Amino acid sequence: MKDTKDKRTLTRKTVLKAALIVYALFSVYFTTRFIDGMFSSDYSAISKYLSLNDAWDIAINDNVWQNVSLDTFRFTPVSRGDIITMTRTFPADTDCTGHALVLQLKHAAIRAYLDSELIHQYGLDRMDQHKTVGSGYLPVDLPDNYAGKTLTLQFTISEDKAFSRFEPVRVYEWKNFYRAILTENRVPLFLGCFLTIFGLVTFCITIFAMLFSGKFSRILCVSLFSVCIGLWTLCYYNVLVIFSMPLYTISLLEYLTLYLTPIPLLIYMREDVLALNRPFIRMIYRILLAVQIFATSLFLGLHAVDLVHCAATLKYMQMLILCHLIYSAIVESINLRITRQIVHRLFLIGMLILSGCVCYDLVFYYFHRYFGIAISSTKGIASVGLVIFIFMLLISFYIDMTQKMMQETERNFLIRSAYTDELTQIHNRRFCMEYMNRVREMEKPDHTVFCFDLNNLKTTNDTYGHAHGDILIKSAADVIVKTFEPHGIVARMGGDEFIAIAETNSPDKISAMIGEFQNNIRQKNVEIPDLHLSIAYGYASCGPQEYNIEKIYQIADDRMYENKQAIKKSSPDSGH
Repeated sequence: MKDTKDKRTLTRKTVLKAALIVYALFSVYFTTRFIDGMFSSDYSAISKYLSLNDAWDIAINDNVWQNVSLDTFRFTPVSRGDIITMTRTFPADTDCTGHALVLQLKHAAIRAYLDSELIHQYGLDRMDQHKTVGSGYLPVDLPDNYAGKTLTLQFTISEDKAFSRFEPVRVYEWKNFYRAILTENRVPLFLGCFLTIFGLVTFCITIFAMLFSGKFSRILCVSLFSVCIGLWTLCYYNVLVIFSMPLYTISLLEYLTLYLTPIPLLIYMREDVLALNRPFIRMIYRILLAVQIFATSLFLGLHAVDLVHCAATLKYMQMLILCHLIYSAIVESINLRITRQIVHRLFLIGMLILSGCVCYDLVFYYFHRYFGIAISSTKGIASVGLVIFIFMLLISFYIDMTQKMMQETERNFLIRSAYTDELTQIHNRRFCMEYMNRVREMEKPDHTVFCFDLNNLKTTNDTYGHAHGDILIKSAADVIVKTFEPHGIVARMGGDEFIAIAETNSPDKISAMIGEFQNNIRQKNVEIPDLHLSIAYGYASCGPQEYNIEKIYQIADDRMYENKQAIKKSSPDSGH
């Protein structure tokens, strides 16, 4: 009957948990749809543009093509110093007011002419200084009379193997351009902002928490990883263009965050690597971490002094990141096979998802850059994989921390039980002995030992029962703790014997404690009628002639025994 009831209770709890999960998923789904609807409600109106993808005459160095469509035109990847000239005529019936020509540059400086009149230039001065010009959206302000005129775009390539196809060329209304960019990239905008803000907030909280405990180092790594990925996402999708940031600044931030991202991830994995206790795995970990730190420092340093730009070292960093992902997946697979813990299972799932998304994006990037082929209309899914991975990291960290806290709580409970008297909940004899060992190691300890013996305990147990005797023992413990614990430690040595060790040998302070002790006994007898609490005591202090704590304890115990005999003689009924 009881088993049936337990099964029904378990079933109800399972159904309730499932219902809560379904409710949470639906809530997230409909909330996301609502927010997405707010962004895209007027997208059809603001996303109108004039496409300039056809009828181009193109010259790449000495090669010339006429009446080219940018959608299908492919060429050998261009290199630093190559000149590309593109020419076409605007339609004569175009509305000419308040428009912007939007180009997507890829490591190229540009001059834009309208009927041979220069209307915009970008990046040439930086190329002369051997500086990077960056990549991303470049809006060019068109004069109001551009209809029917000839547009000429002259690109000067700043990096080797820059691209092998042209991105769409469009004309937007200025008032709608930035809104259209944000709407088209609303998913990476949301993900990037979320990851960056989440990472910064978590970083600040974790830094404060680490002042009290080093247990949060892994969550610190997650926060730094999140910040890097969030900023990289915002740069990669050119969302930061709305802040009118220069393209070279956005590109630098993109490379910086990408190159720094593996470091916190590798540090996060340190505990999992050490847990395997395999020298070969540890050696590979040290090599990967050292190579990553060295490569990041070297590549960013070369970029800073404009010797070799990050665009040229990107492929090496991408290969290194792939090595990290493969190594991480192997480590977590081994951990999962050994421990079967859900922490490693979640980490492995997140790592596999992330690896798949990153591999997809790398394939997309290389096909697009070197062959001019867009293998899919979907790009940048690495950010989605990264969000899933960070989510898995947080769940893993939460589970890991919960397990460690439970283990620590259990450990602390066992330690406390080993050093605590069960009846009075004060320190026991074992704790007192270890404390005395620490005092013995001091050069000149200024301590006083008080020994106590509870009077009338046997008579109370025989007359009123052991329950009343326990009350008497607890009352004695309360009095001794209240009096002496502020000055040192108090312990029950066993039965009716107690000890207090005060960190002073001042006669005045000792006299004050004895007076307070006797006063607390009188108060306890008033609080509990018929208690008849009486405690014999004796004490001895460390001094110039004697610093041995054991001998001091023996002297105090002898004096306590003398006090007990005196109490017996003055009151024959106060027996042991």
